[in-house]
This record gives sequence, structure tokens and C-alpha cells, in this order.
Amino acid sequence: MAFLDELKQFAAKGNAVDMAVGVIVGGAFTKIVNSIVGDIFMPPIGVLLGGSDFKSLQYVLKSETKVVDGVTTVVPIAAIKYGAFINAIVEFGIVVLCAFVVVKLMNRVIALRISDVRAAVESMQSAADLKKVTGKIDELKKLID
Repeated sequence: MAFLDELKQFAAKGNAVDMAVGVIVGGAFTKIVNSIVGDIFMPPIGVLLGGSDFKSLQYVLKSETKVVDGVTTVVPIAAIKYGAFINAIVEFGIVVLCAFVVVKLMNRVIALRISDVRAAVESMQSAADLKKVTGKIDELKKLID
């Protein structure tokens, strides 16, 4: 029974819920990034490289010849798919760039709040001012947590 109680407490905590929301939003964001890379960035690059689908670029290590309905085709058995790899690197770069921008914005917001608290502390003159500063510090703690 203790395990189930601990599980309930964990699931009810704000951090677990925040994490779940983050995972869901991250999954949706991944679809957007995949679309940006696959549908917007890679087609022009493919055209510049000779009009091929960028993801299909590969170095064939071993191939097999198959005859279907009298048509002979060469099918790669083992290939290094460098086009798909470069595509994944571009997707990763976009995700890193977006994460960097979000962190930079959050740091700027936190810095503004800290300067606001610092100004309030410097202008404190009474017990009422102390309550205002304490409230601002509590707001800042909520923002950081």
C-alpha cells in the first residue's frame, strides 16, 4: 500500500504534472520541427544538390539485383544514409536554437524581476515596505520554481 500512496503523492505534485505537460508539448513541437526541416529547409537543399530527395541520399555498401516483371532493378541491402543523418542534425539544431531562445527569454524575465526586488529593498523605509518586498520575493520564487 505504501507504494501506491507514494505514487499518488508523486503524481499529485506540481512538478510531475508540469513534466507531463512538457513532454506532451515537446512531442507536438517535434512534429513542427520535423515539418519545418522536411517540408521547408530540405527541399531547396535537395534542388541545389541535383533535384533529389535529400533524405534519400545514401552511399550503397552492398546491393542486390532483382527482376520483377522483366524489369531489372538494383536494391540496396546495406547503405549509409547520410541524407537522413544530416536531416536529423538540422532538426536537432533547430530544437537547440529554440531551447536557447526560451532559456534566454526566461533569464531576462528573471533578471528584470530580481532588479525589481533589488530596487524595492533599496527603497525600504517601513514594515509595510518589508511586506511588499517579501511578496515580490515570493513571486520571484514561484517564477524560478
